[in-house]
This record gives sequence, structure tokens and C-alpha cells, in this order.
Amino acid sequence: MQIALLQLASPDDETIRDRLARVDQTVRAERALRDVDLLVLPEMWTAGYFSFEQYAERAEPFDGPTLAAARSWASTLQTFVHLGSFVEVDAEGRLHNTSVVVDPNGAVVVEYRKVHLFGYGSRESELLTPGNGLGIGPVAGPPTGITTCYDLRFPELYRSLVDEGAEQVVVCAAWPAARLEHWRLFTSVRAVEQQVNLIACNAVGEQQGVTLGGHSRVVAPTGEVIVEAGADEGFTYAELDPALPRRFRAEFPALADRRWSAETVTTKEYA
Repeated sequence: MQIALLQLASPDDETIRDRLARVDQTVRAERALRDVDLLVLPEMWTAGYFSFEQYAERAEPFDGPTLAAARSWASTLQTFVHLGSFVEVDAEGRLHNTSVVVDPNGAVVVEYRKVHLFGYGSRESELLTPGNGLGIGPVAGPPTGITTCYDLRFPELYRSLVDEGAEQVVVCAAWPAARLEHWRLFTSVRAVEQQVNLIACNAVGEQQGVTLGGHSRVVAPTGEVIVEAGADEGFTYAELDPALPRRFRAEFPALADRRWSAETVTTKEYA
């Protein structure tokens, strides 16, 4: 399985129209993409994650320009495309951080509204409405869960995806450089503890004075870092074995050995 991660910057002085045109040209000019099974983009690359004051004006309906671009790329390249995420405005006028994966025919196979909204040094939790469901579906073969950035800090979400059958998880992010080691730690830990292939694409550049960390990476359930990008815009490629999680789970059955769950907990009462 061939993976392409596209790290993108979202400069404050670039219009949405110009950004969409620039990224469209970047994707269409990359001939190597015709050999990949999955292309992944970062979180909120169209709106710019840290452009909180512009969320409302840059919000788009579910089937808006970001999804239209992803459908076009998927159809042209005949590959699955994880569009990263965008600011979605729903029928009630609420805003969400929404991720979508489309198949080579342009059909939506997974959609997900970010559940854990960030509040530390961010207005995301103030401006957006959290999702309340899992995002999982077949992506280039294996059952695949999708999560977004801050979700990495919540292992219960990943365990829920695994309980629903996920064998790989794709993460789009706008993770700051200031916490780059946390990014490395959590992407590795989630892969190992959930015994999944973890595919993580981060943003780069500077937004509203915040430097994004880049270093998109692919991590196997064994803990092996298959690839890690740098801090610049551009493509990073990885070859991934989609059958590895299932083989590794059979060899090292940590998930099967679980004994603790909400149903098995006994609370001892003390006088």
C-alpha cells in the first residue's frame, strides 16, 4: 500500500481561492501520485487552523469547495484521498471541524466531525461544535478510522475505533512545533497500544504567529517509524503493509488479552 502525505502551509496573507488553486496545481503536477493508494492532507489547510476570526466567513457546506477538490483529485489520480479537514457549516448554522475520505470514484467512504476540540491557546472549542460519532470505513482495503489532531491525546477514542474493527488510523493535524515531541510520542504510542498502522499528516509554516510542526509520519503497530517528514511543504511517501496489524495482533495478542472494561469494573465501597 503506497501512502502520500502532503504537508501544507496556510499563510495568513493568502486567500482561500489562491490556496485552493495552489494546492490543486501542486497535486496535479506530482506525477508520483498516480502510483499511490492514499493521499492525506493536513487539518484545516483551506481555512487555516489558527485563523479563528475567519472561521465563520471561511466555513463551507459539507459538499463545498474542499470536498469538490478532493473528489476531482481522487477521480483524476484514481486513488483514495483524505482531504484533511475543513470548517463545515451545517444546516443549523453550527460550525464543525470535518474530515472526509473519498474513493477513486469520488464517493465519500468516511466522514468525521472532530470530537475533542482544543482550548489551550486556541478558540476552536469556543467556536466549533464537537462531533459525537466515530469515523470508520474501508480505505484502500483495510477498515480505517480517522481522527483529528487533539484526538491523539484520547486513547479511548482509538480503542473505540479498534473495537469497531479498525486496522489502521489516519490522523490529520495542525500540531504546533512547540509540542513536536508530544506529536512524535502520541503517534507512536497510539500505533503500538492499538496495534494499528497509524498515518499522520501535519501542517507546516506559520499561522497567526504560531509555527506548525510538520514531521508527518507513518508508524507500524510494532513501533517502527516507517517514514517521518521534515518541516517543509511537500510530499512524503511511504510503503505500508496493510496486513501487518492483523498478523502482529495474532503474534502478540495484547488486544485479545484485555480484561478491563466498563462492564467488568467492580466498585468497592468503603464504610
